[in-house]
Amino acid sequence: MTSTDCPPLAVRVTKSLLGYGVIAGPFYVVVAAAQAATRDGFDPTRHAVSQLANGALGWIQIANFVLSGAMTIAAAVGLRRALGPGRGNAWAAGLLGVYGVALVLAGVFRADPSDGFPPGTPPGMGEPSWHGIAHFGVAAIGFVCLVASCFVFGAAFRRDGQRGWAWFSWVTGVVFAVSFGALASGQGGAAAVLAFTAAVVLAWAWLAAVSVKFYRQV
Repeated sequence: MTSTDCPPLAVRVTKSLLGYGVIAGPFYVVVAAAQAATRDGFDPTRHAVSQLANGALGWIQIANFVLSGAMTIAAAVGLRRALGPGRGNAWAAGLLGVYGVALVLAGVFRADPSDGFPPGTPPGMGEPSWHGIAHFGVAAIGFVCLVASCFVFGAAFRRDGQRGWAWFSWVTGVVFAVSFGALASGQGGAAAVLAFTAAVVLAWAWLAAVSVKFYRQV
């Protein structure tokens, strides 16, 4: 390969940033699933993934939040570069970047132990701590921004005549919003926990697909 075959530096940087959007989701899901399958007392039908940040091995989930969030921020920067100028494009990537920041902060502010996890924790929700409240707050902000980003991307895809991508984005946003609402209400039980878990996987899949799409276009 000659030097003329090498893409410009700006293109290589953008592609590298978009690559993080492809690997962020699989990284997060694999690390979380491995913990869910091996941590004593963890029940995926009762406990949220955030609770894995507690206990002697809690540092693994904390690192999972921080690293996945950092990769999401990198992907948002790559998408902003790939999308080009425009207010809508800035909002689409910016909202996704805020979601990445929220993931990092979710690792900084640890969720409270509850409902028997880690082992030895009393049943029920217990008294919330300041960091537990902060965790829920930054998570809620991040989730709202993720849903909004899905809708803004969907609108941009529709303007470009890419209806399939538009519907993929809109459906992802709706599924995530509804499942989070059911989980936050505390009324859905195991079904709400499992539905939210599925919505998180869908959101990561959406980010990976969008990142691949723009990676190929750059």
